Amino acid sequence: MNNSFTVHQLIQHLEYEIINESHRTESIHIYTSEFNRPGLQLSGFYTSFVPGRIQIIGGAEWQYLYTLEPEVRRSRIEKLFAQRIPLLIVTRGQEIFPETVELAREYHITILRTPKTTTKVVNELITYMETALAPTIRRHGILMDIYGVGVLITGESGIGKSETALDLIVNGHKLISDDSVIIKKIDDRLIGTSPPVTRHFMEIRGIGIIDIQRLFGVGAVMEQKEIEFIIHLTHWVEGQEYDHLGMLDDFEIIMGRQVKKAEIPLRPGRNTAVIMEIATQNFKQKEMGYNPAEVLNQRIMEAIRINREKEFNQKP
Repeated sequence: MNNSFTVHQLIQHLEYEIINESHRTESIHIYTSEFNRPGLQLSGFYTSFVPGRIQIIGGAEWQYLYTLEPEVRRSRIEKLFAQRIPLLIVTRGQEIFPETVELAREYHITILRTPKTTTKVVNELITYMETALAPTIRRHGILMDIYGVGVLITGESGIGKSETALDLIVNGHKLISDDSVIIKKIDDRLIGTSPPVTRHFMEIRGIGIIDIQRLFGVGAVMEQKEIEFIIHLTHWVEGQEYDHLGMLDDFEIIMGRQVKKAEIPLRPGRNTAVIMEIATQNFKQKEMGYNPAEVLNQRIMEAIRINREKEFNQKP
């Protein structure tokens, strides 16, 4: 998936001072996490220049422009803007030369200014761009924070995912996304979030759409969460064998990453929310190195060994 973000989205995220805003900010897409400090370009060197990158004017670039005669400075800036760059950011709150604003309006170039240092701006850009351009998929399910663990709840439509999630919210756990989960792979971590339009909303059959944040407060929702565990809900099938011990872990592959998975069959009378809480706590224990099934198995094997020794010692 070829991800991108628009200049308009970046403007909203950074909240820098807008010196000039192009009318095309919502249609100008940026596809790369690379940016450029155009010192060479301002001196006239454009070999291998990539115009689709964000341009940053730091202290060194500004000092160079300041030393130029106004006519020369104007021609250098005009040549840069003629490349149709998507965005120019001026750091350290430095003065914007009048000809820069004039040319920006002529060429429809967006200019932002911030009092932050160039290093700080670069770090903020890298953080935003790595997230915005990360490989992304969308999964049907519900993402929740249960005891601090990001749990993706899956299952066929109508099986009761939202009703169970609502029980978990009542129990004090947090909703990240209902029905549709956007998953980004960032630094080998799977970060899940909600589509902006449906954020904090849930659909409950028989009731309709509810606003979790309004009903339960800001403490009942989160913006994003790393997906660490999957709980898949299925219908109970009489006669089907289910895992009774939990000796072997099941996994699901998401974007090349293995995620531990538990399957919970539903039947009347089972408190699914409580079972999910226990499954999550058990997952946390296993992650810390304690597997109750293995401990029980060791106890059983030790009891068998002791009984065999007794039987052997009792033989005449």
